[in-house]
This record gives sequence, structure tokens and C-alpha cells, in this order.
Amino acid sequence: MIGETARPGAMKYVLFDVDGTLIDAVENQRRVWRAWAERYELDADEVYRVALRTRPSETFAQVAPGEDPQECLAALHALEDEDVRSGTYAAFDGALELLTALRPGSWALVTSNYEHRVRGRFARTGLPVPEVLVDAAAVDEGKPSPVPYLQAAARLGAEPADCLVIEDAPSGVRSGLSAGMTVWGVNAAAAVDGVHRHFGTLREAVGDILAFTSVPHSHRPAGSAAVE
Repeated sequence: MIGETARPGAMKYVLFDVDGTLIDAVENQRRVWRAWAERYELDADEVYRVALRTRPSETFAQVAPGEDPQECLAALHALEDEDVRSGTYAAFDGALELLTALRPGSWALVTSNYEHRVRGRFARTGLPVPEVLVDAAAVDEGKPSPVPYLQAAARLGAEPADCLVIEDAPSGVRSGLSAGMTVWGVNAAAAVDGVHRHFGTLREAVGDILAFTSVPHSHRPAGSAAVE
């Protein structure tokens, strides 16, 4: 298919985004931003609307320009850490089955969050953590830069062309594409621009992801959906 460049016969690797892809954290993020907004006496709905499309530093600049951005960030981090300790999390259907079926050393996590939060969430949902986890502290440039996915590939000893990226968000999709990788989208009603294939849910993608790692790349499992 167009854009899929894995080499026939080469080992294949899968690189997963976390929030929105493997872990359903939407309500947790909404609660964290609501609590943050209330601390600064801001409209919570407006703050969350801005936070959905900007990085935290940009959110602070837009919704609380008179506040110290470092203090804003520290308050946000404290709320996020507390949510990891006490919040309720759920893995998307199919996540546990998929991750436990993949060969060790053939997959990684690539997240804009921090490793200790990912580990906390995975512990609460029973998901396994791979050897390679690239978090926000591991790179100077986050998504949509290709750097996070390229670092994950390098740490796995993989060529970018042999990597499959599983994402739910536009910035992550752009990151994977600019890294020269195959990108499939999940957990969205409509395909994100640029994805090579789109699945409405992670569950729908499980069989195809496993097939990607175990069969020649030229083979497409019967019944799979594609975005050409």
C-alpha cells in the first residue's frame, strides 16, 4: 500500500503512542485540567478546549498570560501525578491481548508524557511495559517532530522503514510519517490525515498489527481496512 515501506523479510517493529491509543485517559485529562483551571479561577471548559490543541506552555500563555509559567507547570504536574496515584484508568479493549502477544524487543512506547506516569498507569491497568520507552524527558523535540519515533527505532536496533506506528492524534501521526515509518490510526471516528490505514478502535486493529510483525509485508490480511 501507498506509504508502507517495510522491507520484505526484515524483522518488523511496532511503536505505540500511549494516551488515547493504549490507555483511555480522556476523562482523567479533563479532570486534571478542570482542577488546574479552578486553582487559577479560570473557565475550565475554555482551558480544556485550548489544552487539547496546544502544549502546556502554550496553554498557559493563552489562558493565564499573567501567571508564572513555571508555577503553572508545577501545579499541572502535581495534579497529574496525583491522578496517576488515585485516578481510575482503563486500557482500550484489545491492548492487553496485543501487547502480551508481541515478541519482546519488537515493540516500544513513544509518549509525550513522562515515564513514571506511564508506568503508574500501566501498573493500574495490567499492561506490560517494554524495554524501550521514549518519554518527554528523553528527547529535546517532541511530537510532531520525528525525533521521538526515530529514537525508539534506534534503541530497538530497527530501521525506520521496518517500523509500524500506532497513533490516535494528528501530532503523533505527523511524527511517525516524518520519521519515514508506516502509520496506522486507531480510536477515532475518522482517519487522521496521512495515515496509511485507519481503524475505528484498537480492537479492530489487533489482528492486523500482529500480522504486520509476523508475515511478509506484501501480504494484507483479508478483510482489513485501508486508507489509500
